[in-house]
Amino acid sequence: MRDRKQAIIRSGLEALYFTGAHKLMRPFMGGIGAILTLHRVQPARSDHFQPNRLLEITPDFLETVVQRLQRSGVDLISLDEVHRRLTSGHAGRRFVALTFDDGYRDNKVWAYPVLKSYDVPFAIYVPTSFPEHFGELWWVALERVIADNESIVAIMDGEERRLPCRTTDEKYGAWKTLYPWLRARPDENEIRDFVRELATRNGIDMAAICGELCMTWDEIAELAADPLMTVGAHTIHHIALAKAPEPVMRAELRDSRTELEERFGREVRHLSYPYGDADSAGPREFAAAAELGYKTAVTTQPGVLFPDHRTCLTALPRISLNGEFQRGRYVDVLLSGGATALWNGFLARNARRAAAAAFAPIGGKTARA
Repeated sequence: MRDRKQAIIRSGLEALYFTGAHKLMRPFMGGIGAILTLHRVQPARSDHFQPNRLLEITPDFLETVVQRLQRSGVDLISLDEVHRRLTSGHAGRRFVALTFDDGYRDNKVWAYPVLKSYDVPFAIYVPTSFPEHFGELWWVALERVIADNESIVAIMDGEERRLPCRTTDEKYGAWKTLYPWLRARPDENEIRDFVRELATRNGIDMAAICGELCMTWDEIAELAADPLMTVGAHTIHHIALAKAPEPVMRAELRDSRTELEERFGREVRHLSYPYGDADSAGPREFAAAAELGYKTAVTTQPGVLFPDHRTCLTALPRISLNGEFQRGRYVDVLLSGGATALWNGFLARNARRAAAAAFAPIGGKTARA
């Protein structure tokens, strides 16, 4: 099933590229620019079981993307410049901004040398618990528990379930059972408690994972000394804000920003919502971010930017560089707006509708921006 889904997506991207449809759609669907979502950048792993691979791209692919964008005449700009172009109404050439979520150490080790060599601005959104190394990267812990065991016993909806994990297919089957179920929990604490107990029982140290994978404050400061880097907020504990009570949600947005500003001695103007989908950030969070003074805030809802996104600067879409689809031509298709327009049911063509929808619940759910 996993391979079939990837094959379908890949076939769609290939069809849009090789038929030239993405070029035909670009004048109508391509907007004025895009913000790219990245997480980890590191050499390819050889493990057969890699459910989080979608969050990882290789340094070579990052360099391919940068070179491809520069050859195409796209401006590679900072988030401050994205804000200026959207609010001024003078976008100029099409533009792209590169953003990294979570503050992984490989951003410094592998991504930064590529970006520095090509003089490319970038932003890193930092959850402030991660540099302290008490953050919980529960999705990594879950991957490691499944990878290290031949079976898992878990209590789900009050029932004990034993999930086989002997083969790679069985491991992916266990992941597809557990991960969506966890993401659907109405309370973030349920996710943390479940994975924490599972990890402890199977000898996985969640704090050690954070220390292994995430930068320290000193490492972030080294990058932040370069004017190419923008430090952005990503809450304190990397929680799904829409599931949190209002006071908790506001404290996560406010206090994480205060911590970053005190540490780096500069205003923090930009925010990324953890997870960033419609179930994790919606109208309440968009309004709170604006009230708290963030200039921009980004989701993970797929889409390019249009002039009318100036009316919803704290609900901006992004284009994900997915580690499962590392081909330069796929980036061309995604930035054309064709693939995301199809994904969004062509809402993106009318940016005013998309902007209005970002701040209004429709049918009980937040519309995709």
